[in-house]
Amino acid sequence: MKSIPVRYISTAQKEPDFSCNFSIRDIKELLNGKDMVQELHRHDFFFILVLKKGAGYHEIDFTQYEVGNYSVFLMRPGQVHQLTLNAGSTGYLMQFNTDFYYPNDIASAQLLRKASNKNLCQLDAKRVKKLLIILTYIFQEYIDKKEGYQEVIKSSLSIFFIEFVRHRQNKKISSYDISSYTQEQLEIFLDFLETHIATHKQVSQYAGLMYLSIYQLNAVTKAALNKTPSELINEHIILEAKRHLLATSNLVNQIADQLGYGDISYFIRFF
Repeated sequence: MKSIPVRYISTAQKEPDFSCNFSIRDIKELLNGKDMVQELHRHDFFFILVLKKGAGYHEIDFTQYEVGNYSVFLMRPGQVHQLTLNAGSTGYLMQFNTDFYYPNDIASAQLLRKASNKNLCQLDAKRVKKLLIILTYIFQEYIDKKEGYQEVIKSSLSIFFIEFVRHRQNKKISSYDISSYTQEQLEIFLDFLETHIATHKQVSQYAGLMYLSIYQLNAVTKAALNKTPSELINEHIILEAKRHLLATSNLVNQIADQLGYGDISYFIRFF
């Protein structure tokens, strides 16, 4: 039984330092005058692509986005994607896993969730320039490897996420507002879906993980997305099945087993 391929942005890239826990690449150097064309694969790490100049397309979880100037792409572990990035694009590609950076304090963890709950954010030149200044500093620390550079990079990552969330909030236009509590609980629920979908299919299970009642969890998802928790669970099961169907050569019965379905006929009817 095959797993969805997990690999770095460039198959020619050697393992980065920090035991493969962190890397940052200059896009111009990475492309080296050539287009980048990837096949569908998934990551088990956070993926951040910040472009000052860019062209191509980026498909994330079967939604296709156009790559343009001043684009910021941020993917969470578990998502699948394929990227076509044209020669001449500039910016930085940064990758890290939770062994390297995962905030222990509640406020920082919430910040990371906020930053990663949307795959594409289009910013203006001034805001992207500020983010690129931080990434340039991180890149130089990564290259120089002076004493304490890992801690410097981790601290700089926190600053990057603060600035990114500020810029995105300034740009955000919504027809309605939801409370910060509701947004936070929704993001926690979506995180749990990503990590527990193979074993947890019931609303009560997720409500228990979040120390909420079923009624409270339903109120959160209805207020934020006008959907019930059951609808979101079912949507995520379908998404994960599509990931496996399109990114692996596994048979349907193997995919059903990976998603926790012992009865393949039930899984097929559900799908």
